[in-house]
Amino acid sequence: MQEAAGVLKEGFLVKRGHIVRNWKVRWFVLLQDKLLYYKIEGGKKEPHPKGRILLDGCTITCPCLEYENRPLLIKLKTKTNTDYFLECCSREERDSWALDITGAIHAGHPVQVQELHKMKKSFKLLENISLHHIVEKMYDNSTGIKLTRNLEQGNRYKETFTGSALVDWLISHSFAVSRFEAVTLASMLMEENFIKPVGARSTEAMRYSDLSEQFLDDSTALYMFAEKSNKNISSKEELQFNIAELSGTIVKQGFLVKQGHKRKNWKVRKFVLRTDPAFLHYYDPTKEENRPVGGFSLRGCLVSALEDNGVPAGVKGNVQGNLFKIITKNDIHYYIQASSKAERTQWIEAIKPLT
Repeated sequence: MQEAAGVLKEGFLVKRGHIVRNWKVRWFVLLQDKLLYYKIEGGKKEPHPKGRILLDGCTITCPCLEYENRPLLIKLKTKTNTDYFLECCSREERDSWALDITGAIHAGHPVQVQELHKMKKSFKLLENISLHHIVEKMYDNSTGIKLTRNLEQGNRYKETFTGSALVDWLISHSFAVSRFEAVTLASMLMEENFIKPVGARSTEAMRYSDLSEQFLDDSTALYMFAEKSNKNISSKEELQFNIAELSGTIVKQGFLVKQGHKRKNWKVRKFVLRTDPAFLHYYDPTKEENRPVGGFSLRGCLVSALEDNGVPAGVKGNVQGNLFKIITKNDIHYYIQASSKAERTQWIEAIKPLT
């Protein structure tokens, strides 16, 4: 997340997907002629961009009001009529991005764009495909995926299906036309927590960062519906926050990367700092529900920067750096990454007076 030569602007934005219309947080880098976006894995930006938006001939719409529950959108339409929807964390951030992107579009240096004509590795699924619809069909008693007992390395698993069985099922029900497409679609079902790997074979594949390698078209790789996991997640999401703690004045907000308490994985969250009363809440920016997934009172908290030389105790993964820690009065430790040292300092200075 460090600045690079020729970079006009960089930071987190929430992007709508092209194949499945879901929303994902990506790290965007604005150059003179293109906008690159990267996946964040394990708290670190991947070395190669996941995609690029070529700005030559682009038109920009801001504000974009096409999504009622996402009022902070920028819409980019490329000269090949591809639409990109990018969501910011605040109106100020949205207007800043829109101004800088507009400046890059009209910089007066049109480039010869050969990348547009390169063969794309991606494929097109059915228009407006719904993962929920696929899962409903998978559950159908007569035509759905067959659930069986399976044995792997001496362990018995109930109500499972193999990777190759799901690929066959997706093709036979016309959700995909090739095994490659079906594997990618199955990976999306897994990434969105509709299905989950069980057993050593399929769980091992999850260590790959490339989405296309996470799901195995294999008769020995086992999977099952993740409805129990979803129930646990929904019960967490239904956690009711006290109205009073959400009534304070917002003094700072932005995207930060937070380490989870149980799985110790890193997720981008939208943090909102409020005063009177002083609370720090965090939201899942990919969801439309405008309610926190967590938060805590700042009264009695300790906040401090963590050194960037080496990985501090309590921190897991190959992190980017710019870490700081908040310890609540109940001795709960929150590890958070900012995108730069300057941003880390700004957050610490904003939080300290409220503790």
